[in-house]
Amino acid sequence: MFADFTQWADIVVRRRFAVIGVVVFAMLTLGVYGLGLGDELSARGWDDPTSESAKALRLRDEVFGRDHSGDVVVLFHAPPGKTIDDPVFSRRIVDHLNELPRRYPDEIAKINGAYWPTETGLTLPDLFGSADRTHAFASVAVRGGDETAQMRNFGKVADRFDIPGVDMEVAGGQAVAGALNDTMVRDQRRMELIAIPVVAVLLFFLFGGVVAAALPLIVGGLTVLAAWGVIRAITTVAEVNSFVSPVVSMIGLGLAIDYGLFLVSRFRDELADGHAVESAVRRAVTTAGRTVVFSATIVVAAAGGILLFPQGFLRSFAYGAMVTVALAALTSITLLPALLAVLGHRVDAFGFDWFRKTRSADDVRHNVWGRIAAGVMKRPLAVAIPVCAGLLLLIAPMRDLTFGGITERFLPPDDPTRAAQQHFDEIFPLRRIDPVQLVITTYRSSDIDAVVARANQAPGLAAPFPAPMQGPAEPFVYTTDTVLTGSDKADAAIDYLRSMEVPNGTTLLVGGQLASQRDSIDALLTRLPLMLALVFLATTALLFATFGSLVLPLKAAALNLLGLGATVGVLTWIFVDGHGARLLGFTAQPIMPLIVMLIVSVIYGLSTDYEVFLLARIVEARRDGASTEDAVRTGVARTGRIITAAAAILIVVTGVFALSDLVMMQYIALGMVTALLIDATILRLLLVPASMKLLGDACWWAPAWLRRLYPEKVAEQRVTSAVPVSVSVDEHVT
Repeated sequence: MFADFTQWADIVVRRRFAVIGVVVFAMLTLGVYGLGLGDELSARGWDDPTSESAKALRLRDEVFGRDHSGDVVVLFHAPPGKTIDDPVFSRRIVDHLNELPRRYPDEIAKINGAYWPTETGLTLPDLFGSADRTHAFASVAVRGGDETAQMRNFGKVADRFDIPGVDMEVAGGQAVAGALNDTMVRDQRRMELIAIPVVAVLLFFLFGGVVAAALPLIVGGLTVLAAWGVIRAITTVAEVNSFVSPVVSMIGLGLAIDYGLFLVSRFRDELADGHAVESAVRRAVTTAGRTVVFSATIVVAAAGGILLFPQGFLRSFAYGAMVTVALAALTSITLLPALLAVLGHRVDAFGFDWFRKTRSADDVRHNVWGRIAAGVMKRPLAVAIPVCAGLLLLIAPMRDLTFGGITERFLPPDDPTRAAQQHFDEIFPLRRIDPVQLVITTYRSSDIDAVVARANQAPGLAAPFPAPMQGPAEPFVYTTDTVLTGSDKADAAIDYLRSMEVPNGTTLLVGGQLASQRDSIDALLTRLPLMLALVFLATTALLFATFGSLVLPLKAAALNLLGLGATVGVLTWIFVDGHGARLLGFTAQPIMPLIVMLIVSVIYGLSTDYEVFLLARIVEARRDGASTEDAVRTGVARTGRIITAAAAILIVVTGVFALSDLVMMQYIALGMVTALLIDATILRLLLVPASMKLLGDACWWAPAWLRRLYPEKVAEQRVTSAVPVSVSVDEHVT
């Protein structure tokens, strides 16, 4: 159990101006510090660092140096009617290529190789030119010992490769990574320009006043600013992926506004009930504030489960989500109640009276949400069975769920970088930048030929492995690589290579981008059951600590899994099966497993979050003497509008990312929107009342030994009246 919130509420009310000053100063200071966050973020973390492919990469880089052959690939097309040997055409290209390392020595190391002779690169016409001599390419090395340094250096020269008047395209690993990163930056700006004004309008119509609507926005804005500062501090001790920035903005802003919405609404409820300002603040903190803290703890626990996975990308998300949600809750129980204590009844300033009519307790129970709940509880089975069947139908497409890695196909079909990479792969299929790599360690060089001969029998190879290259300083380490006929052949080829017999004293490591993707997926699927088990246990324990019932957490988990499965099914139907691809501008493809794990964590946390706010009101009514059925109706009626508004706000904030040009962000956006729609309507309005009606007083059951740990024994409540607690409540927030 958390400490009593009464004392905390008293401190905030008495020291309101000090609280405002300290919290605002601290958050703005963190925000100023966080302005430099972008320069500290990493481009790494997509793969499992403990995998075989990661070990192969580290050994290969250590012995042979970092491979820069695929950093930037500049593809040239001869003018119509001419070839790449045309002297005027080739002279312009060679002059430009020679100029690149001279003009940008800190960013570009050299020209690795080209069709034409250059000052710093190999000249291999048969390798760098097409058979019909109408296409050629040059490989450019970008400086940097890791992906992050390379990404930053490429960003400085990304627009310096074009030659006016020459038909050319820029592809390669750094070009694709740069296009993905630039798209994420544009997405964040789009959210700031579109989502925030729309949310402000929604809050105004919800509260009917400018001041009340502004308070959740203030909480959200300060939360995001402070989160950037804390995350920048985390980058000094841990690597944080650049993807964390839009996640902080999306989830942090949405949840912080939601928490502010719940607290402001409860405060206005208490004022409408006739309580004095200070008493209303105290009651809001000890009820809605307490629920916010429990809710945030559950979301943090769900995000924390992601720390079990080895990928830096997922750990970065966990850091961002945990920090942002914790700050959102902290701001909601410090700054917000202090502001409410100062404002008092002026919280309704600059509004319209007709938005703020009060209604009797009976009217509240008979609002649209109360009537829906009552109708459901009259025929719970008639509602529950078809609703569950519908959710199972939404889950059904999961049978087609397939996983894949991040590639240029994450960009829209008309993106120039994606088009360049695809054109290069089509023209030079044996020069793809995602080969399968072998790293062989042996003290007997005579065994190398036998290993390569067996490796060449692997299925799906587009060409045999060439003779291995021997390490210059480590003569016992060899490496070779080749490409596959298609990424769909990767599993069979990797399985064969890793299972084939090698001579005694020889070790074989299989690496490369396709092997890294395979290893990353395996690591996720292996640890997923443990992650789900720990999150389930943590959320169950927290819900029991909140409500004193073991049945309610189990019911919540079952409903959350239904909603989660339906969401993943919808995502599979859209992104794997390709429905809506033309409308949203993406290419049907396997879903990135890292994003699925992220969505699972966020949705499970948010679903439990809304469950907490609903159950908190149900439990309040139960403690005040209502029967289970009346408590459910009262709880749904009291929270229906607020949960719907909170979901609408998050839908707006996350839904803006559905407009992204990056399919990865579309996954997240549509996943969140789908989950929120299912959660706020089907689960909360239909399945919660139906399941609690069917369970009856068993809802409050817990084993005797557990009940002794919980002082407020809701499960043993003696119902003295079926009449719900008598309140007068603001119509606009019931």
